[in-house]
Amino acid sequence: MYAEFTDDLVTGNTLIDSQHKELLDKINKLLDSCEVGNDKLMAVKTLDYLADYTDFHFSAEEKLQQEIGYPGYEQHKAQHEAFKKTISELEEMLAEEEGPSNAFVEKVHENVIKWFYTHIEGFDRSVAEYKFM
Repeated sequence: MYAEFTDDLVTGNTLIDSQHKELLDKINKLLDSCEVGNDKLMAVKTLDYLADYTDFHFSAEEKLQQEIGYPGYEQHKAQHEAFKKTISELEEMLAEEEGPSNAFVEKVHENVIKWFYTHIEGFDRSVAEYKFM
């Protein structure tokens, strides 16, 4: 299962939507690296890039929330911190393995893709709705 940017994920903020598309592309590249002969080096590099881009994206979202006085900022930021912890756990898991295992791929599906969809459809959409009110 690959991540797909669907209409359900559109927030209406062009910058945030383009970053979400980029993040989904990076997640899919991570999954690709897991399929190509369990290439650990490629998976590590892709996960590192995903982690860096996630930090960049979350900073942009949090800045936007502060600029508009979004009342759910602290809860939203806590969600971001939890996701960063998940990425760190994936990095540790990958470091301990010879290559991306089935368990690693399953964790990406459960804790990255599903989290991402839920987060955008709930938290990010509520920010967009607040901004456009």
